[in-house]
Amino acid sequence: MAHYYVYFVTNWTGKVLYIGMTNNLERRIYEHKHKLLDGFTKDYNVDQLVYFEVFDYPQDAIAREKQVKNWNRAKKSMLVERMNPEWRDLSDEWYEDSSAALGMTGGEQ
Repeated sequence: MAHYYVYFVTNWTGKVLYIGMTNNLERRIYEHKHKLLDGFTKDYNVDQLVYFEVFDYPQDAIAREKQVKNWNRAKKSMLVERMNPEWRDLSDEWYEDSSAALGMTGGEQ
């Protein structure tokens, strides 16, 4: 069964917070870390995974992403701090073998 993820990434200062949704969390974070995606996360150097949730159905992940994006910063921060009080990069040791992160197949978000 496929999984879908809502995730939060931040920059080194923790001041910028980006919320996204994907069906391949490792690949997406790799893309953020290596600045492969043009836009906000590349412009603001947002590449540290600080929070994620897992869903079985894409519509549930999409609904959650929309819900959380509407929250104020304090509420988003409290959510991160329950799972990751030190705001450490949860993906810090994922990419010793970068080929695993690039194992993309068509149709991924």
